[in-house]
Amino acid sequence: MAAPPSVEPGLDALLGRAVRALTGEHGKLRFGVAVSGGPDSMALLDLAAHVFPGRVEAATVDHGLRQESADEAAMVAQWCRDRGIPHEVLHPANPLTGNVQRWARLQRYAALELWRTRRNIDWLFTAHHADDQLETVLMRLNRGAGVSGLAGIRARQGHILRPLLGARRAQLLEYAQSRQIPFVNDPSNTDTRFDRAMIRRHLAGADWIDPQATVRSAAALAECEEAMNWIVDGLEARHVRARGAVWLLDRTDFPRELLRRLLLRMLAKFDPGASPRGDTLDRAIGLAAQGRKASIGSALLEGGEEWVVSLAPARR
Repeated sequence: MAAPPSVEPGLDALLGRAVRALTGEHGKLRFGVAVSGGPDSMALLDLAAHVFPGRVEAATVDHGLRQESADEAAMVAQWCRDRGIPHEVLHPANPLTGNVQRWARLQRYAALELWRTRRNIDWLFTAHHADDQLETVLMRLNRGAGVSGLAGIRARQGHILRPLLGARRAQLLEYAQSRQIPFVNDPSNTDTRFDRAMIRRHLAGADWIDPQATVRSAAALAECEEAMNWIVDGLEARHVRARGAVWLLDRTDFPRELLRRLLLRMLAKFDPGASPRGDTLDRAIGLAAQGRKASIGSALLEGGEEWVVSLAPARR
């Protein structure tokens, strides 16, 4: 069989630039690649192995949701073995509960983080690209998301890097095909019971939408989100304080978005995992502004000159 062509200069350079921008100097860093076996992640793995030779490992999470998943993980393992790339197959730590896609996402990232830590890997790459970003922003826009949600997929989040957000899905597919890299297609990607697959189907003919422009907009919103958090850090330090078992906000003439964020931080004192809906928060802020009370999950907000958040009394 003829040798595959050399690495495409555009994607090669894009990966190197993105990683350098996200991490600074990367001369001694070690990278892990999350590989599902699809064309995007297989292309990323091949690129990473060329751009960072000897410093790349891979892992595949087999969720056990489809009969074919074990064979797909084995395909990735064999490809890595043939190229001397360390690879592990990981499995969810907890049984399936609730929403399948949410469970799979949480279990996947938990397993990958344990693997990254155990293998002393500095950064984990995922193969999210510009088309993924467009789909994500549209899904969140359709749900009424604010600045945080419309910032979409973050290029850097904890120890996770998404260095291919500037690339298109078609580029990665062409790359994998041109280099004769094996890959599989997950049927859930075209199952229109899922929101993302439905949006993807409708976007297929919308060539007037520029996914890379969406990436730039999402990045700008992510910077706005960082700026907002910086502002709220200062406001929280100056105006939020504990008094016994309750938390007080001693100034309430801020713009609504700042009040919303401060209230969320106060609520987190009682329930760190709480994520009340936007309309619930808006209603509570409106009542508090009138000096009234509002229940938000397990907490009670009381308005007035100061806003007080306490644990709500047990319901009878």
